[in-house]
Order: sequence, then structure tokens, then C-alpha cells
Amino acid sequence: MEDLYVWLISFFFLIALLALVVFQLMCLADLEFDYINPYDSSNRINRVILPEYIAEGVLGAFFLLTGHWCMSLFCGPYLYYNVKLYMRKQHLVDVTEIFNMLHKEKKIRLFKLFYLVFLLFLSIFWMILTALEDHE
Repeated sequence: MEDLYVWLISFFFLIALLALVVFQLMCLADLEFDYINPYDSSNRINRVILPEYIAEGVLGAFFLLTGHWCMSLFCGPYLYYNVKLYMRKQHLVDVTEIFNMLHKEKKIRLFKLFYLVFLLFLSIFWMILTALEDHE
């Protein structure tokens, strides 16, 4: 039964991460279609970048502490990329360069989105499998 709670917690973490990445994509799309100015867009995106990184780090540590090695290995590349960007001080969106980097930033967020959806499907699969095993 404890394992089911682990998968439920990871499910909610992944939903929160998906919401943060979708919010960033919406800000970039609004900027692309001139619904928002560059300063507001970069300010909104920069406010949610650190919570995204922290949530991903907590999720990876959570999988490690609960003994789900495979899922923690799947969290590894995303976590490595985030740490690499943070250490190089390239994690924030620059107001003056946001139009030049718009397509690159959107591609990065889309890749993150698809990666998180993959992790979410794995988490749902393991949650259902654990619930069926507990039922028997």
C-alpha cells in the first residue's frame, strides 16, 4: 500500500511540473503573437524556472529514497540538464535576447514537456500495476 502512495505523490509532482512547463510555453507563445511584451514574458518565465528545477530535484531524490531506481535514472538526464544550465548561469531568460532565442526556448520547453509526459505515463502505469497487485 505504501508503494501506491509513492506513485500518487510522484503523479502529483509530475502534474505540477507539467503545469510549470506549459505555463512557460504559453508565455513564449503569447510573446510570439505579440500578446505580451518581452519584459513581462521573461519575468513570468523566470519566476517559475527555479520552482521547476527544485521540483524536479525533489522528484528524483524521492525516487531514490523510495527505491525506485529505474524511475530515478529516467529523471537523471532532465535533472543533469537543469543543473548544467544553473551552474553556467544560463537558466534565466534574458529580456534583451528573448526574441532571438524564442524558437530555441520553445523547442527546449517542448522537449521537456514530452519528456515529462513520458515520465507521467510510466508513473501512471506503475501506479495502476501497484493498485492491481495490492488488490489481489
